[in-house]
Amino acid sequence: MGERGDDSGQAFPVYIAVIAGLLFLAFAYFLVGQAALARNSAQTAADAAALAAAQDAREKLYDGWIEVILDPGQWNRFLQGRADTGDSPCQQAEEFAARNEAVVTDLGCVPLATEDPGFRVTVRTTGREARQATASAEAVLEPRCTFDPPKPTPEPPETTPDPTPTGPDEGGGEPDDEEPVADLVCGDESWVIDPENPRLPSAADLFRVRLSD
Repeated sequence: MGERGDDSGQAFPVYIAVIAGLLFLAFAYFLVGQAALARNSAQTAADAAALAAAQDAREKLYDGWIEVILDPGQWNRFLQGRADTGDSPCQQAEEFAARNEAVVTDLGCVPLATEDPGFRVTVRTTGREARQATASAEAVLEPRCTFDPPKPTPEPPETTPDPTPTGPDEGGGEPDDEEPVADLVCGDESWVIDPENPRLPSAADLFRVRLSD
């Protein structure tokens, strides 16, 4: 009987140690899971914010292009994404970060210094301190349209004016209407921009927005 009691007494501390170890592992797995969840939430918020910035920039470039639609010489700076889009894209990034319970960090929304225009956005989740995480994402606008600007029309040589007045049917009539502008290709589709009967591509035709690899 004495030996059996001694064995039971020795096993009890081992049992307590095993239980304590299991509880520690469970707690560690819980913390790891919480950290992974926070990182995933932060990355989701960063992705959404970067895409929102790029999509807003696409709309601003499209609106700017529409404003100069009758001046093809200005098209390329909008079609290639080189025109200024102001503060609106980063404001959209902040709004979409907030929708995903995150904030854009200081200097966390910056234009990309790459061939394709775009934005890099860094956000921090706004949960409890133990669950906060930071993540970054880049979204780019891939131009989809090509266009050769028209060559400037050479000025006609100066001539001596005819002193004889012309009649209503002998010149001096109304100027010719605006000629349609061709040679705009977006993806696999060609567009003819006719000022008299405008049929315009959409903002999505001008640029593809995607997260950068």
